[in-house]
Amino acid sequence: MSAITLMVQGTTSDAGKSTLVCALGRAFKRRGLSVAPFKPQNMALNSAVTIDGGEIGRAQALQAQACGLEPITDFNPVLLKPSSDIGCQVIINGQVAANLDAVNYHDYKPTAMSAVLAAHKRLVQDFDMVVVEGAGSPAEINLRDRDIANMGFAEAVDCPVIIIADIDRGGVFAHLTGTLACLSQSEQDRVIGFVINRFRGDRSLLTSGNEWLERQTGKPVLAVLPYLQGLYLDSEDSVAVEQNVEQAKLQVVVPVYPRISNHNDLDAMRAHPQVDVNLVGPQLTPQFPPADLMILMGSKNTQADLQWLKEQGWDKAIAKHLRYGGKVLGICGGLQMLGQLIDDPLAIESTRDSASNGLGYLPISTTLTKDKALTLKQGTLQLPNQPAVPISGYEIHAGVSRVDIELVSHVVADNQEPENIGAGLLSKDNQILASYWHGLMDTPQALDAILQWASGGDSFELIDYQQLREQSIDALADSLEREFDWPVYQQEMRAYRHLRA
Repeated sequence: MSAITLMVQGTTSDAGKSTLVCALGRAFKRRGLSVAPFKPQNMALNSAVTIDGGEIGRAQALQAQACGLEPITDFNPVLLKPSSDIGCQVIINGQVAANLDAVNYHDYKPTAMSAVLAAHKRLVQDFDMVVVEGAGSPAEINLRDRDIANMGFAEAVDCPVIIIADIDRGGVFAHLTGTLACLSQSEQDRVIGFVINRFRGDRSLLTSGNEWLERQTGKPVLAVLPYLQGLYLDSEDSVAVEQNVEQAKLQVVVPVYPRISNHNDLDAMRAHPQVDVNLVGPQLTPQFPPADLMILMGSKNTQADLQWLKEQGWDKAIAKHLRYGGKVLGICGGLQMLGQLIDDPLAIESTRDSASNGLGYLPISTTLTKDKALTLKQGTLQLPNQPAVPISGYEIHAGVSRVDIELVSHVVADNQEPENIGAGLLSKDNQILASYWHGLMDTPQALDAILQWASGGDSFELIDYQQLREQSIDALADSLEREFDWPVYQQEMRAYRHLRA
């Protein structure tokens, strides 16, 4: 029997495609199937390093975990990382292939599609089932030409499609019927059913609407999934701002600049019940609140985001924060910003040879390069007056940094590269910690060590974020198992295969 490919598409962005693929992956794995996640084309600044030395979207790494797999580049063969409002870095099979604007990428799509189909072919040869996540919505008819992300892919591999909609946004029946109406007849024929996501309240109130929807479209409602709160799952790209910490022992502030990347580095800290993480930006928090710790995150365009930071006046806020004894943590692009100079002689991020003065707090000079570091990392972190603790993460950055090691302390020992200063360094005054490693706080011991350092020695509860993430995946799958109409799903899959025979 050949592998089954099932695709999930959404009426809108953030309708729940990623989490439904995650839940389906875990549910099918529970049924004894070998399952692989797949996203033909992803646009996101949150990425993960794979075991085969590439990078894919963060959501696909989470879906791989749900399927019991280590992430590989075939799970997301095309990744677009926006570097400006009209341009992006194009990553094919985990490696940088080009930097293109929207018009040029449209011309590049046949090349990208070849990579997509080749990756999918490899997966169907190795797994019983491939669960595919679409991007955005198939109703975006302006993007239909040369589409590789939604129905263009589904038509190319001839797979059935489930369409999911978010009822919490309102207008769910209009979203579903409208999306279906925007599809061609052959595309409509491959839709085997709908999923309504994030429902709150009495389920019986939906009965008449669901019956109308099924009469109107001829498609069954396969599930009404409840609004689940308290889940710890990686965001594909958007920055989640909800947090409510009543009795925080540590106040943390994070500037959210326009090209912030891998902000999921904050997830473990934000999950801690004793830590209050405030995201600051013109549309988030208008004022720079007092804090014990400030974190400068990664960036897809470090020079532009550094300039933006200065334009907001946050360079002065950082200086005041440090004068009053506050701590600063810089991760990846944040490390580069805290240095003396960022040079871009090859115009990797800029349109011309340019150099930017950093914030000047660390003896670091960075030169951006075409080659990107993509490595998984293991090591130990040892901060002052603390024992060494295990730490893991990954490096994703374009740039080589030179450090005057006499002026800083080397606090992260890289198991693979003992001389890797960028793994973790600490200013001599013990106020600034910086590292190229993403996932710096994902191990319980490392998070605890950083919280103790930031607070000046306070003790904190030990939080295992990996365990919280695993429990959240199970909660998603449990909800799906309860609500999904498996007999109707099987019936629709048989009808689809019969139609295609």
